[in-house]
Amino acid sequence: MKRSLTLVCMLASGLGVSALAQAGAATTDPATAAPSAAAAVAPTGGSKIAVIMFQPAVMQTNEGKRNFADLQKKYDPKRTQLKAASDEIDSLKKSLQTAGANLSDTERQNRLRTIDEKEKAFQRLQEDTQNDFQQDLQQTYTQLAEKVFAVLQSYAQQNGYSLVIDGSTQQSPVLWANQGTDISEAVIQAYNQKSGVPAPPTPAAGTPSAPTPHATTPHPAGTTPKQ
Repeated sequence: MKRSLTLVCMLASGLGVSALAQAGAATTDPATAAPSAAAAVAPTGGSKIAVIMFQPAVMQTNEGKRNFADLQKKYDPKRTQLKAASDEIDSLKKSLQTAGANLSDTERQNRLRTIDEKEKAFQRLQEDTQNDFQQDLQQTYTQLAEKVFAVLQSYAQQNGYSLVIDGSTQQSPVLWANQGTDISEAVIQAYNQKSGVPAPPTPAAGTPSAPTPHATTPHPAGTTPKQ
């Protein structure tokens, strides 16, 4: 059985959020839903259009940095457990290889059986951890994304935008946008001010920064998904 340390490495590096979120439920991103609501009240004159990198913006709010850092810490024990299990299997394999022809057939089969059992247990633990992490990730992102989306709506209305396009999704039609049309930072600052969550301490050197998930979130109540 081929043993994978993908989850261990992903959790250790902070990339787990990005990779595991991709397997989340296929629902509508709140940022991509905004055009349908705005189109109904679009002015007859020149339209004011903005672009936002919505998913990174959610992560880069003070609350997002805090929440996803807490999520990483929550899974530190599982990461340690997976690493220990992996090291034990490596040690058993190395011991078997070193012993070589000095082992009887019975002893060799016993050791192989032990390694196989531990590899299966490792695989189960890895899958369970991945599923739990994915569920926690989706819930954490969804809850925050809906709050950030509400601030985005208010900001767009107050500043006269008739259309806001999410440039962070693979389905985005944005090929190029003038930097002046990107309201990501403005929305982040607006949300930080509304939430009152202070900026987290600057991470120490070598500490992974908050990753950007390619997640989708349930459509906020009161708006209509874009077809």
